[in-house]
Amino acid sequence: MRRVEMLGSGPVTRQASGRLVVETRGQGFTEITSEVAGFVREAGLRQGLLTVFCRHTSASLTIQENADPDVRTDLMTALDRLAPRDVPYVHGIEGPDDMPAHIRTLLTDAALSIPVVEGRLALGTWQGVYLIEHRDRPHRREIVLHLAGS
Repeated sequence: MRRVEMLGSGPVTRQASGRLVVETRGQGFTEITSEVAGFVREAGLRQGLLTVFCRHTSASLTIQENADPDVRTDLMTALDRLAPRDVPYVHGIEGPDDMPAHIRTLLTDAALSIPVVEGRLALGTWQGVYLIEHRDRPHRREIVLHLAGS
């Protein structure tokens, strides 16, 4: 039988909320790990759970490898195959990239939950937090962060 190592316990005594605005350059990944980690440091909580939430339906969030940029290139290729732009979608009033962007958001995440242990994000060695812009043009995206813990 496997045993779970206790990393921390106690009551939830504090919380902090914040907002991060990300200017994208169009379709692709924008790493936001350092900004998110900075928020956690500034909040001063040692243990807790961080929620990172994207307030848009044509952009999303993911935790992905941050060592080799080829991973992100291949992921964009996979999303292109799963939600192509050249399909005659019914919803097209906002342009040919809008409906594929909604599908890509459906396939990825609007929100992430990340444990905070000893005042740091409990990410793996090669993991980073990314905003994925699914539209072709640059956009101003708003991310809401909420940390609850002690």
